[in-house]
Amino acid sequence: VQLQASGGGLVQAGGSLRLSCEASGRDSSIYTVGWFRQAPGKAREFVAHISWNGGSAVYAEFVKGRFTISRDNAKNTVYLQMNSLEPEDTAVYYCAADGASFKNYPPDYWGQGTQVTVSS
Repeated sequence: VQLQASGGGLVQAGGSLRLSCEASGRDSSIYTVGWFRQAPGKAREFVAHISWNGGSAVYAEFVKGRFTISRDNAKNTVYLQMNSLEPEDTAVYYCAADGASFKNYPPDYWGQGTQVTVSS
């Protein structure tokens, strides 16, 4: 499975961005897909993931109510809509895919990161 992340950029606090993660490869649509982020000097942390059919989503506590994860299997793409962004959300965001719903770490596949910078 190959994952291509895009959509990062520079935004002011309170603004919004939508990240995209396009998956390709055999059986890519059956994997749970999620997002992690890593800020400078910090460990990579879980943000959200969504089940293969979009029926179940899990969020980290710090993004609940602000971020929404969704997927369009016809386009093999998972989205992360990020609203009410805060400077603390500044990080490189990575998409990932896992066959076991991220029960273990690291996940089966990583995409490349996309930089999100939120200015105050």
